[in-house]
Amino acid sequence: MKKLALILFASVALAACAPTNATNGTFLTTDDVATLRPGESSRSDVLQSLGTPTTTAVFDDNTWYYIGQKTTKKAFLDAKVTDRKVYEAKFDEEGTLISLNEVNNEAIDVPLVRRTTPTSGHDLTAAQQLLGNLGRFNKGSKPGSAAMDN
Repeated sequence: MKKLALILFASVALAACAPTNATNGTFLTTDDVATLRPGESSRSDVLQSLGTPTTTAVFDDNTWYYIGQKTTKKAFLDAKVTDRKVYEAKFDEEGTLISLNEVNNEAIDVPLVRRTTPTSGHDLTAAQQLLGNLGRFNKGSKPGSAAMDN
C-alpha cells in the first residue's frame, strides 16, 4: 500500500512539472498569409482571412500589425518565448492591400524599473491618516454642507 501511494505521489509531482505551452496574440502561419494577394485583396478580405489586427500604426490607420508569440513555462519558472511572428499589412487610401510582410526585427527586452516618483507632502502612517481628522469638524455646520471655517 505504501509503495502504491509513493508511486501515485511521484506521478502527480512529475505531472505538475510538465511544461505549459501558450499562444498569445494572433500567431499567423505562411498558409494564412498565402491566401491574400497584394493589389487585389481588400481590408474586409484581410479581416476575414486573418481576423482583427493586434494593433494599428499610431499615426497611420492604413498599417495593421498582427503580433503573435508562443511561450513555454515550466513549473514556477518564468515563461520563455519559443517563437514570435510579426506581420505588417499596409493598405492604400482606397483600402486595397499594398503589402503583407513578416517583420523580422529582433524584439528588445525592456527591463522593469521599481522606483517610485517622489511627491510633495507628508509621510503619514495609517494610524495618523485615520485619526488625523478627529476634532477638525465644524460643530455648527450641518452634515453635507460645504461650510469651511479656518
